[in-house]
Amino acid sequence: MSMQDAATGVALWRQVADEIERGIANGRFAAGTKLPGETDIAEIYRVNRHTVRRALATLAERGLVRAERGSGTYVEAPRLAYPLRSRTRFSEIVDAGGREPRGQLIGAAEQAATRELARTLGLKTGAPLVRIETLRLADRTPICVSTNWLPAERFPNAGGVFATARSMTKLLAHFGIRDYRRASTRITAAIADAADAARLDLALGRPVLVVDSTDVDPEGKPVVTKRARFAAERIEFLIENS
Repeated sequence: MSMQDAATGVALWRQVADEIERGIANGRFAAGTKLPGETDIAEIYRVNRHTVRRALATLAERGLVRAERGSGTYVEAPRLAYPLRSRTRFSEIVDAGGREPRGQLIGAAEQAATRELARTLGLKTGAPLVRIETLRLADRTPICVSTNWLPAERFPNAGGVFATARSMTKLLAHFGIRDYRRASTRITAAIADAADAARLDLALGRPVLVVDSTDVDPEGKPVVTKRARFAAERIEFLIENS
């Protein structure tokens, strides 16, 4: 079809964006699939590439598509239903949603426990901690960036273990903790900073849901406290009473 022939008075870039959105809604562009390249889209709708870029940028702002650097533009999958319960496991939740869970180590380092972290983990202020920064994905889609703190004495080289295991559950199991539960959860909202926006493939200014939580072993001793920043447009939290 030719957008140039449309007599609606609507800007060309908006017409292209609306047409692609309709294609997403009716399944012509399925969730998780790659859209045609800019040149192909320009030829399909008989517009220039600048018009296509603006249309795709608008769709990205709506949370309908996501551009991957050096790869292309992909249709966003539906929001991931993420139950918050006493046993919250990212891998199990993503797998139950029919998607592949993935974990990446961003970095790991030792640090001294601040007063707040020491109180949360039941340690003395200044006690050595292992800080692990991770990125969690469902299929190819980044879902959350998380900062995790563990007692270094109990979990030596935890960063190296996570680099291999790519899972906090497997990391804890490596140290003999086969089960753990969520002791506390606090959810707030924020705007993604530049680093988190880049890692989550979000435009600057997009919202994130910040989840501060602490997990304990079967004896009730804290094993890890974390601050996870979830891409708000890709997640919906389900509060389950147990």
